[in-house]
Amino acid sequence: MILCIAEKKAVAESIGQVLGAIAPRDGFFEGNGYCVTWARGHLCTLKEPNDYTEMWQRWSLSSLPMIPPKFGIKLMPEKDKVRQFNIIKKLIEGADYIINCGDAAQEGELIQRWIMQKAQAKCPVKRLWVSSLTEEAIKEGFATLKDQSEYQSLYEAGLCRAIGDWLLGMNATRLYTLKYGGNRQVLSIGRVQTPTLALIVKRQAEIENFVPKPYWELKTKYREVTFSVVEGKFEEKEKAEEALQKISGEPFTVTDIATKKGNELPPRLYDLTSLQVDCNKKYGMTSDVTLQTIQSLYEKKYTTYPRVDTTYLSEDIYPKCEGILKGLTDYQTLTAPLIGKPLLKSKKVFDNKKVTDHHAIIPTGVRPQALTDNEKKVYSLVVTHFIAIFYPECKFSTTTVLGESGGVKFKATARQITDPGWRVVFAQEPADSDKEDKEEKNELMPSFTKGESGPHMPELAEKFTQPPKPYTEATLLKAMETAGKTVDDEELRDLLKENGIGRPSTRSDIIKTLFKRNYIRNEKKNIIATPTGVELIGIIRNELLKSAELTGQWEKKLRDIERHSYEAKQFIAELKEMLIEVVNSVLRDNTAMGR
Repeated sequence: MILCIAEKKAVAESIGQVLGAIAPRDGFFEGNGYCVTWARGHLCTLKEPNDYTEMWQRWSLSSLPMIPPKFGIKLMPEKDKVRQFNIIKKLIEGADYIINCGDAAQEGELIQRWIMQKAQAKCPVKRLWVSSLTEEAIKEGFATLKDQSEYQSLYEAGLCRAIGDWLLGMNATRLYTLKYGGNRQVLSIGRVQTPTLALIVKRQAEIENFVPKPYWELKTKYREVTFSVVEGKFEEKEKAEEALQKISGEPFTVTDIATKKGNELPPRLYDLTSLQVDCNKKYGMTSDVTLQTIQSLYEKKYTTYPRVDTTYLSEDIYPKCEGILKGLTDYQTLTAPLIGKPLLKSKKVFDNKKVTDHHAIIPTGVRPQALTDNEKKVYSLVVTHFIAIFYPECKFSTTTVLGESGGVKFKATARQITDPGWRVVFAQEPADSDKEDKEEKNELMPSFTKGESGPHMPELAEKFTQPPKPYTEATLLKAMETAGKTVDDEELRDLLKENGIGRPSTRSDIIKTLFKRNYIRNEKKNIIATPTGVELIGIIRNELLKSAELTGQWEKKLRDIERHSYEAKQFIAELKEMLIEVVNSVLRDNTAMGR
């Protein structure tokens, strides 16, 4: 018998249908020489401190740091998980070989390996690796099964992540609770959770301590067009008033007119984070709801694997794209201009070097049925972004008019779309709720003549600098992705992803945990740190625990373990060294003992 182990029942059912294992049994499907079972997510977890020694059962500063000589695993205590594990264990005992059908990612590999390890699997193991659950994709995956040993580095990276979270979470939480908690509450510390909270607290402090500074803007209206001073704002009132005095009563003269043509590429395809960001901006959906929704669409075979961090497609996807477009029958108005013609193949979309385990999220071409409201919204975003990559670039012209009055130079710019190209795909899509109006303007500039002159209406306005904006869930996700750096450029964003906080699949859980522990709260769309959250970050003096940049470097090392360019044992050794340093520094601190 060949045993296939999936992560969820819905995935097992899809695999069973392709293999002919469709007879339902207690906890698995059977048929055609196969048994297909599922794991219900994590069935095993790392052992608790008290599982190693009774000394660690009681919270005590003298027992820190807790570093097991060897980490072990145990079954999750929930009855349904124990029951399902026992079913899998019995199936493993009778299997000729196993096919690991877990989610094709770090966490999925860890879930499967721990189950097989706990069940003491002795038979050979193959690995199924698919990016969608369509019949075609599953058949291709089974035709190209790999030996599990080829994914050893993926497992090691997942194991290092789990051990790292255990070491820092278990030790630092006990350390800070005992040292500074004053028997009031547990102070929860996490390798990713704490730097994320620190980002929010830091932004909040910047807002609260912000002191507005005045500045002055000099503008003038000539022929119904508003011109701004070329040198920008004035920081001194005297200079602003001096410039106003110079132009008062003087005519406005057009000194130069220039028109440049430009092209605008379509938006990138979605990775999980950018999808979560857009869903939050456009629909107010939380990152967790977006993840659940796109996961559901994946399990229903309508979209590809969602927990990805690339916006590119591998080149082997290109030949399949016309077939996918043909399957999008609900979007025929948009796909009709593309069908039957050679599809555009941009290096900004198809690039093998930018794809590792998985490609960007795209539709499969399977027509969806009975979608929920959230599924419709998320599916539409994925589909329209996919269609748009095959449309021509948007063409526009930018006209810049320079003018002068009393020796003061002015400028006005207007952009006009001359050929919408890919923009027609998004004509019905809701705009981002926080987009500035100026981004949406498509203005016609009146016809000016160089040298023309006439009266104008100058205006001097006093304004004040504005504090940074509080994080929304969308902007917090972006900040986590770039380790707190503010980045708009997509190319630079790609580079910073290597050092982001957490993984795309875990960031929504981190944010959810911060809410659950009352470290942050929602105020309309803004995320605000609670007094508890602010106090916790204030207590943590050790930058190692709250540095987004440092945590990002650790994340990169975990990725490097996957790529065979960094040793797992080195990662654990550095983590232990860091932990000992953190514990010793806190134990030496007597400023708040017994609070």
